Amino acid sequence: MTRLTSLTPGQLVVFGGDQVTEVSADLAAAFQPGDRLVVVQDDGALLHIPANEHAIVDTAVSAACAGFAELAAVTDDAISDFFEQFATRLADDAVFAPIAAANAADIDRARGRGRSTTRLELGTTMRSDMVSGLRGWRDATVARDEVVRTVTHEGWSVDARRAPLGVVGFVFEGRPNVFADACGVVRSGNAVVFRIGSDALGTAAAIVEHALRPALAAAGLPDGVVQLVESAAHSAGHALFSDRRLALAVARGSGAAVAQLGAVASQSGVPVSLHGTGGAWVVAGEQADAATLQAVVQHSLDRKVCNTLNVCALPASRAAELIPAFLAGLDAAGAARSTTARLHVVDGSTSFVPDEAFDRRVDVDRAAGTVSEPYATPLAESDLAVEWEWENSPEVTLVVVDDVNDAVELCNTYSPHFTASLISADAHEHDQFYAAIDAPFVGNGFTRWVDGQYALDAPELGLSNWQGGRMLGRGAILSGDSVHTIRYRATVTDHRTHR
Repeated sequence: MTRLTSLTPGQLVVFGGDQVTEVSADLAAAFQPGDRLVVVQDDGALLHIPANEHAIVDTAVSAACAGFAELAAVTDDAISDFFEQFATRLADDAVFAPIAAANAADIDRARGRGRSTTRLELGTTMRSDMVSGLRGWRDATVARDEVVRTVTHEGWSVDARRAPLGVVGFVFEGRPNVFADACGVVRSGNAVVFRIGSDALGTAAAIVEHALRPALAAAGLPDGVVQLVESAAHSAGHALFSDRRLALAVARGSGAAVAQLGAVASQSGVPVSLHGTGGAWVVAGEQADAATLQAVVQHSLDRKVCNTLNVCALPASRAAELIPAFLAGLDAAGAARSTTARLHVVDGSTSFVPDEAFDRRVDVDRAAGTVSEPYATPLAESDLAVEWEWENSPEVTLVVVDDVNDAVELCNTYSPHFTASLISADAHEHDQFYAAIDAPFVGNGFTRWVDGQYALDAPELGLSNWQGGRMLGRGAILSGDSVHTIRYRATVTDHRTHR
């Protein structure tokens, strides 16, 4: 076997079985002996993993593998104590002070780079939610060795028993609260390796130093059970998700980078949970109530997360009544955030919207600051696939359709196959909508219900859409009790039994 030690500008690399891409001059110059190259089979992207980044990830995953093995000897009560110890330290103002200072420094650096800080700030609410989430894991009844089924035969029986899965890799960007969410895999006997983006790396390191590691030690859990990859480089994420020792790879967030991480994990044979794109759809039927639509729009735009309303489809026959209700809900959502909303209207639907909406300019809050933009702008139909990553000013797309069937076709074509709601007083129409829409989360009201904690009273590790296909054997909410495998244990009572 010959190892790759160098690359040449223009060197051809095969991907996808029958396509080639070329090595760029920059990549060839940067590549050194000991480095690794990951070829994304979907699109031919060449991902350079420097040797030092691979070593950092290798060390973290190796420690997690050792921690996972050692965790088998730890009691469930000790695991419960870990979550309480972690929560207690986060709730302690003295312990939290250096974490808050690190978070403030992260926020200042992010703002200096013109980055969004909406999800980065570890304020009172996020801190309280983290403490509550950890105590939720403390009180969870997930059993590591639960018998889920017994089949009895003459002279012997077989138990199907829940068992831990292994090491779970998490990649996320500027959301410190994911620490509390993702540590939930420890509840079911798993180990976890985190990689966090540069925006929140200081906060993450402070949480590990001042709360997480002391909690592990106090509860008697192996230190390796929870590992932070101390690198903000994207290549560290690629190294982590291509490590075949992972039992599951979870990417929190959305966009092309998350989709690429999913592709890296999948082609490496690592099961993956992610949604590369977020954004919910709301569809109005012929019997939609205008006041209900207004409320649904407003309450689906309270903040920007993956289950926020992104596209609203209204029937042409009801446009005169429903569009004013939609706009009222949109404007109310903006007013609730002390800002002005932003509207995109699909080509062919612009005539249903007042002309003044396209002429009027408004102040829109972007990550880089407040800018003046038109309140409404036309949009190509293909851009129904765009997820609006707004900072403070709610942003949404409007499309006028012939009927619900037309809306379903558009949703199944352009949406991330994630969250859809139908506003209608017709029960039969709801049944047809549920049968036809290709989405794991379907409702009849506001879209923000899509959340494991909120909907199922169970701490959530992540959500998945169906953009890359449906999940095998589990729902689109990844929770602590779904990170497991099944072992089989036979008990023979009659040793004369044979085949």
